[in-house]
Amino acid sequence: MWTLAGQGWWRGRGLAAWVTEAGRKGLLWPHLAPARGTTAESRPPDRRYSSANRKEKIDMSCFPVENTRNFSIIAHVDHGKSTLADRLLELTGAIDKTENNKQVLDKLQVERERGITVKAQTASLFYNYEGKQYLLNLIDTPGHVDFSYEVSRSLSACQGVLLVVDANEGIQAQTVANFFLAFEAQLSIIPVINKIDLKNADPERVEKQIEKVFDIPGDECIKISAKLGTNVESVLDAVIKRIPSPKAHCRNPLRALVFDSTFDQYRGVIANVALFDGMVSKGDKIVSAHTQKTYEVNEVGVLNPNEQPTHKLYAGQVGYLIAGMKDVTEAQIGDTLYLHKQPVEPLPGFKSAKPMVFAGVFPIDQSEYNNLKSAIEKLTLNDSSVMVHRDSSLALGAGWRLGFLGLLHMEVFNQRLEQEYNASVILTTPTVPYKAVLSSAKLIKEYREKEITIINPAQFPDKSKVTEYLEPVVLGTIITPDEYTGKIMMLCQARRAVQKNMMYIDQNRVMLKYLFPLNEIVVDFYDSLKSLSSGYARDKAYSVGKTICERLKDSLPRQLFEIAIQAALGSKIIARETVKAYRKNVLAKCDYFSME
Repeated sequence: MWTLAGQGWWRGRGLAAWVTEAGRKGLLWPHLAPARGTTAESRPPDRRYSSANRKEKIDMSCFPVENTRNFSIIAHVDHGKSTLADRLLELTGAIDKTENNKQVLDKLQVERERGITVKAQTASLFYNYEGKQYLLNLIDTPGHVDFSYEVSRSLSACQGVLLVVDANEGIQAQTVANFFLAFEAQLSIIPVINKIDLKNADPERVEKQIEKVFDIPGDECIKISAKLGTNVESVLDAVIKRIPSPKAHCRNPLRALVFDSTFDQYRGVIANVALFDGMVSKGDKIVSAHTQKTYEVNEVGVLNPNEQPTHKLYAGQVGYLIAGMKDVTEAQIGDTLYLHKQPVEPLPGFKSAKPMVFAGVFPIDQSEYNNLKSAIEKLTLNDSSVMVHRDSSLALGAGWRLGFLGLLHMEVFNQRLEQEYNASVILTTPTVPYKAVLSSAKLIKEYREKEITIINPAQFPDKSKVTEYLEPVVLGTIITPDEYTGKIMMLCQARRAVQKNMMYIDQNRVMLKYLFPLNEIVVDFYDSLKSLSSGYARDKAYSVGKTICERLKDSLPRQLFEIAIQAALGSKIIARETVKAYRKNVLAKCDYFSME
């Protein structure tokens, strides 16, 4: 198990190769407000909290700031975040308790198919604790490193997190990375040890790991089984007792942070917002700090977990807002919304995502270019971590070069294009960005800077015009059973990695930290288990180049002329494939007759 954190550049001369590629109060619904310890299952069927009962609008003024809690669930992949979210939704009556409640907040087809969370989802929960009604805004986040930008954005709307750890697997790489995201954001952290029902579960061992690695006292850990619902109610109690209420004021002018958004072809942009100050309601005129455009609010509400319109949203609350934004470019993640003629200081927003890999995306048929352009614009509204640059290819035509946070991110984006927008594309082999320090005065004048970043292999400058090349490096964390330490260290050394730290987190597990050149790990690091020679990087270019040529040969249609496909290493051709020309039928126009 491993993760990446940080990014930098190594300097090196002669690097000439680049291979392409939301509790209800009784006054709201007197028959629906569950007391502590009651669930949808234990209430009479006609009073069960379901979507059929939620026709009237919720009065959000019944939830003052001091009775509001905003929190996220963070964890490594497959440690039970979504299952815990399902149980919390059931306990608070947001959904009926049925056997079909699996990954309720994972709404995308790709999430259901892959069994992972790729998109952070929000749900507003209403919970009665010690006679008081509380509003608990939950955000379920992804666990894979490729979607860490979703996690960081979600944390901006929270004051605390549930850090879920598998009682069998223990602390894993993304557990560490997500902990530090929450720690750096100065959020309250509640450790939750899940899957205590498993045969090989060892919660005491995991408790000691948490204490050693994160310096969190073991008695603060909550041991649960999200699958069976064991002790899950204590998680809700801890959220109320240990996570502070948001620092927000209703009397101040409106300041709302847009932390996510989706696009609806009929209603336009649906913005997920966290209100830091003030209030907003239907009919209000709001202004975007980013575009300075004015909009009229058509609808506000909370997600419970589906859209539930409300009269207003108040400071400290999280919900959605629809204001007639019809163009995807009008909705910027990190934007601040405020009332017309009541300007405020914009909120800090988010740091830009740093793409780790780039790939070319082209329509299979150039007649589909505009449709694909619209699909990419709408999808990048929902996934703002993707960087988009226009690109063109002599062989593939007009397209785009997209930057992703990793290979899984790239695969999921491509799958969503196909499933949600019916767009078929040609995706080139992923590459990483490089930097070059130019020595040519002509090139410096052309680029208007001495150090340039190259994301397209076709634009890679010749080494005779470059003083030095710089390659991106990342800090990788690997957690492994100690019997594999030797093999993993050999693998890391073969990938030109520099060891930074090594620590035993318990008697059997080791945490290694290495500085890796990104190009060495981006494609096949997970699958590589053998030692490689020091000259591996250049040798690998030959086999990868041949593979690319073969794939292009299978993708490009035959023409009336022969097409040569070549892979070059500097000025040297290292692989070649040929798409044969159609043979001309010289007898096609001849009339056949017979003589008897």
